Amino acid sequence: MSAAVTIAALPVAALTLILLLRTRLGTRLVAVPSEERWHERTTPTFGGVAIVAGLVGGVALALAVGAIEPSRELFGILGGTLIVFAAGFADDLVKLSPLAKLGAQVAAAAVAVASGLTVELVASDWIAIPLAVVWLVGITNAFNLLDNMDGLAATLAAIASFTFAVDAAADNSSDLVLVVALGLGCACLGFLPFNLRRDGRSLVFMGDSGSQAIGFTLAALGLASSWTVAGTTVATTVLPLLVLAIPILDTAFVTLLRIAQRRPVSQGGRDHTSHRLVYYGLSEGRAVAVLAAIALALGATGLAYNLVNDGPLTVIGVLVSVVLLVQFASFLGDLEEQARTGGGQQQVSIARALLEPRRLAEVVFDFALMCLSFLAAYALFVDGLGDNQQRAVFVAALPVVLALRYVCFVVAGVYRRVWRFAGAHDFVSVAVACAISAVGAYAIVRLQRGTLSTFPPQVFLLDAVFTTVLVIGSRIAVGRVLTWREHRGGERRRVLIVGAGRSGRSLARELRETPGQRVVGFLDDNPGVRRRRVVGVTVAGSLQEAATVIAATQADEVVVTIADAPPDRLQPVVAACEEAGLECRFLRRTAEPDPTALAGARVS
Repeated sequence: MSAAVTIAALPVAALTLILLLRTRLGTRLVAVPSEERWHERTTPTFGGVAIVAGLVGGVALALAVGAIEPSRELFGILGGTLIVFAAGFADDLVKLSPLAKLGAQVAAAAVAVASGLTVELVASDWIAIPLAVVWLVGITNAFNLLDNMDGLAATLAAIASFTFAVDAAADNSSDLVLVVALGLGCACLGFLPFNLRRDGRSLVFMGDSGSQAIGFTLAALGLASSWTVAGTTVATTVLPLLVLAIPILDTAFVTLLRIAQRRPVSQGGRDHTSHRLVYYGLSEGRAVAVLAAIALALGATGLAYNLVNDGPLTVIGVLVSVVLLVQFASFLGDLEEQARTGGGQQQVSIARALLEPRRLAEVVFDFALMCLSFLAAYALFVDGLGDNQQRAVFVAALPVVLALRYVCFVVAGVYRRVWRFAGAHDFVSVAVACAISAVGAYAIVRLQRGTLSTFPPQVFLLDAVFTTVLVIGSRIAVGRVLTWREHRGGERRRVLIVGAGRSGRSLARELRETPGQRVVGFLDDNPGVRRRRVVGVTVAGSLQEAATVIAATQADEVVVTIADAPPDRLQPVVAACEEAGLECRFLRRTAEPDPTALAGARVS
């Protein structure tokens, strides 16, 4: 295969670095250690020069031997890459402003789009072209942010490049993608021995020139890799998204965290995914290895069902991928919470953390509920199983619905909640996540070329309603089962609560979660709640009816939550307890400062 000559990018990159390290440039173009940077010694930052030289050299050789034909798209990709490389090199030299860097990235994206690259999945050019620009600029910045630890960006870039290359070679879809992907991957391999070293002393960094060039080229490959089939199936978008999932996840996580902390997103910091793994207790090399392993798994998953091009397999692939990403994102969230609270490091297996049983069960169970919900909504609006067009849209839309719904669930914190103690706020979060994902899925599928001609759009709305009801119902059911398991067997003390106000309701909720306790009713003088149910407990009567209610409910204990009420109002309750021989307790909720804490505060 003549495209194999592109592997010349590896020795070109390596030789370029050897030559540059022997020049005086290594003392002028350097990164100095600071609080925002991870490294601890001054290091040259011209690795991007070698990576781009290797890429261009490999592609030029492929052109020379006829492995690839000259084309607008090829020169658009290389032209855009050289623009962001030049801007990054200038930034390494004189520190450009964020606006200047963004301007260069948009210009590079414009060059690539003008050459023919776009989001082929979208029918309207007015939407496809801006989406392509956002994708190119976004992934460029994602790799710029990801370049925060020795070997990380180059390793993930090599994995992504070779995944694109394998896909192009196996599918015979694009010699352009094959050659450019091989060139970039081999150039990164030529750079890695100088950056990721066993002694931990990197000889050179890739700098902004390298990270931006890598990010832009991979983003362009993501657009180019689905030219031949993007107009027919949503599944073709899965490969680029999974291949680049780690930089996308890292960028989203860091961006949201910095916005929440009111810090500039463009400012450097030690809050990236790789840093959190090191704080967790891993060495830098093992942190890179963990992220590389996840990237390999996601890339292999994407290849498996992208090459098979089977709808049901795509759905299963989405499940596998989402399970891994949800577990990993939740694991990072746990590390963030641990760091925020100052808790000690609890060393556990990362594999065990990524396969946490409770969360894994929730994700898999939700998968079944989502599929059932979408199928039920679809069946209500079509005759039988629908025509061929409707079934094709159903199979294409289901992975989109699943992926967006899982993303919304993660953002809404659905998998970080203890559902046994869930309340209205938790259920509203589920409903909002389902609604947003339904709107997003409809928009994505609607933008495809003619796919909704006979497919009922009401399916997406009804699916959101069904999923909301099923997910909330499943959480409530689990909570009830767990409560029943704790309370089953043994004697349960029957408690009658006096007062259905805030304190009474709070006590009822607390006793409901207390093994061996059962709230049998409320006593309250408010006629508006008489014979009604408050937090699932019946208001059995007024305080004057205490004796009758105690006998009817067979109460073992009476707790008064309105202890500050006038004595004559509480007298019937006290008398009824004495007559029945029951314990009558008065609940007073007060908050008092800890004298030792105050003394410590004064001393400090």
